[in-house]
Amino acid sequence: SFYTRRCITEDPSWSLVTVPHLTELCLQHIAHNFEKNPILNYLLPEHQKKVVDRLSTSLPLTVTANIVSHEDYWKRCCMERWQVCDVSNYGDSWKRMFFERHLENVLKFFIPNTTDPEEVLELIPLCKDYVRKLEIDQFLPPLRVDQKEESNDLSDTEDDAGLGEVYMHHYNLKELITALPHLQELHLTYGVKSCGMNFEWSLFNFTELDCSNLAAAVKMCRNLKVFKLTRSKVDDDKIKLLARNLQNHPCLLELDLSHNLIRDHGAQALGKLISHSKLETLDLCNNQICHLGAQALAQGLAESSTLTSLNLRLNFVEDKGGEAIGHALLTNTSLKCLHLGSNNLSEPTAAVFSQVLAQNTTLTSINFSCNHLGLDGGKQLLEGLANNKTLTELDLRHAEVEQETDFLIHEIVWANREAVRLGSLQHPTTEPF
Repeated sequence: SFYTRRCITEDPSWSLVTVPHLTELCLQHIAHNFEKNPILNYLLPEHQKKVVDRLSTSLPLTVTANIVSHEDYWKRCCMERWQVCDVSNYGDSWKRMFFERHLENVLKFFIPNTTDPEEVLELIPLCKDYVRKLEIDQFLPPLRVDQKEESNDLSDTEDDAGLGEVYMHHYNLKELITALPHLQELHLTYGVKSCGMNFEWSLFNFTELDCSNLAAAVKMCRNLKVFKLTRSKVDDDKIKLLARNLQNHPCLLELDLSHNLIRDHGAQALGKLISHSKLETLDLCNNQICHLGAQALAQGLAESSTLTSLNLRLNFVEDKGGEAIGHALLTNTSLKCLHLGSNNLSEPTAAVFSQVLAQNTTLTSINFSCNHLGLDGGKQLLEGLANNKTLTELDLRHAEVEQETDFLIHEIVWANREAVRLGSLQHPTTEPF
């Protein structure tokens, strides 16, 4: 005992406290050798957490994907890799965010005929349980083998677009997205971001083969609820093919085809789709739909029982189209929101909608902004609103309506909105948990 006491006095810093417990040493060892021997599920929950906290974010996904479920680990992976991380966009799951964004990055920088397709396919078993939404805002074309001499007369024209059809096909999503059982949302834009001085029209080709591949893929995505294909120069032929494949889709609720080149024939195919699907939202903003296309969409509306929102802003439907849509709304009882802004509409359309406002009890929002409804058109709408209790939004900015009429319309709509608000306060809808 005398000897022990003497040792302690010689080394005042020595203490049993500083000796790590055997458990700690084991956990350190497990974390250190995790790649070779990822034993996590055999440990107690508190020990699992200690190991996971020590794991490097650079471990291969083949090791971590299906073993590590701790959100803290995936949060670290996300924060280290991306500057902006809003987890609320990913169902509050860091693991889902990591795998969706990782897969999106691989797809955005995939170069056909250069990148090995296995790079994507080997991710499927790792991410298939976590990917619910994919937003891919660029698809790269294959590298050109024969770099042609730049001809000044062609470099800046759309003629360039036809030159590269053969080697401009993009990555075929079919094998990937049909293997993702939980995929519910797909947002695509075929084009190249930040092409800078290397701009060519051919970088923005959505080819016929791209379209047929995509149509087949989306048809097989049986759980897909939201499909967006925007800013991709989608024309009538391609939309016909897509619409045909989307008919009778079991889940699709929202279709966004804004900022494309859809004309009347494409709109006719979509009119048919409206009446042969469960579609609730259709966005055709900024296309080239004229009155024949609008009439076909109106026919779809007359037969549809599911569509609640239709956006036709920035098209060319004019009064023949506007009147047709109005007539369809005299019988349709599903549509709640309609956007007809910037469509060169005038008083005849307002006259039909006066009748709609007097009879329809489903519509809650109509946008007529940037049209030529004029003084008479405004008065017609005001008359139609006299007994309307359901419309809570009517946008008449830049519609050339008299100021006083606009004010009176605004009063009615505002009163409707207040009544709805008070009604919801008195009868709160209890969400099922």
